[in-house]
Amino acid sequence: MNIWQAIVLGAVEGVTEFLPVSSTGHLTIVEKLLGLQVDDPAITGFTAVIQIGAIAAVLIYFARDIWNMARGVCVGLVSPHRRNTFEFRFGLAVAAGSLPIGVVGLLGKDLITGPLRNLWWVAGALVLWSGVMVFAEWAGPQRRGEKDITLKDGIIIGLAQCLALVPGVSRSGATISIGLLRDIDRVTATRMSFFLGIPALTGAGLFELKDALGGDAVGVPALVVGTAVSFIVAYASIAWLLRFVAHHSLSWFAGYRVAVGLAIGAALAAGTLAAT
Repeated sequence: MNIWQAIVLGAVEGVTEFLPVSSTGHLTIVEKLLGLQVDDPAITGFTAVIQIGAIAAVLIYFARDIWNMARGVCVGLVSPHRRNTFEFRFGLAVAAGSLPIGVVGLLGKDLITGPLRNLWWVAGALVLWSGVMVFAEWAGPQRRGEKDITLKDGIIIGLAQCLALVPGVSRSGATISIGLLRDIDRVTATRMSFFLGIPALTGAGLFELKDALGGDAVGVPALVVGTAVSFIVAYASIAWLLRFVAHHSLSWFAGYRVAVGLAIGAALAAGTLAAT
């Protein structure tokens, strides 16, 4: 991988990580178009590691919120009468919701980095999960805000996050959609998706670091540049997405997802694009 390829992939990661369009799906598509071997362990590792740049953007953008939640959870654990605070309840929900994807990701690593790194999976998931997103917008009353989040919400949305291990589903698309079906408003579900991504993506990036640095496919310069570009672009996309979801439905993204999924499926069926 050369530097310009790393820049392109870092930009794709930064734009798509928090949008409900599947960053892994888009990275798989772009990597294939750039002539990279998408199921190479080093390329798969690169895809995971540059997500740390996007998470660094979240940590800075939401620094005060994250500090308040972390402090609230720590204080609540040692002081029972402080467990009714918003910071403790919300922070605990995020912490609990972060556990399932870690377990599933470790158990299913070979499947995730192997057979699922296939453009047929990406195309199918882009189309099929779009229907879930549209349904969630239609069926979710969105009557509950951040102060109404419970531990049960965190666990259920955290389980939904595991679906994003299938490229094309989208981590934000899965978590926000299930949040809406839990009667949570769109902005709150989006913010929770950001927070749930911190341990999930950081853990995945650190775990895959050895693969990204293994062999000659990537290299340290490309990894550093891709992560840095991901951070810069992701920071801008966070602010944009929060403004967008305050006034627009997730259904706006569904049409794009379906179009991309069908285009990839058609290219695969015609033989102009290889699945791996």
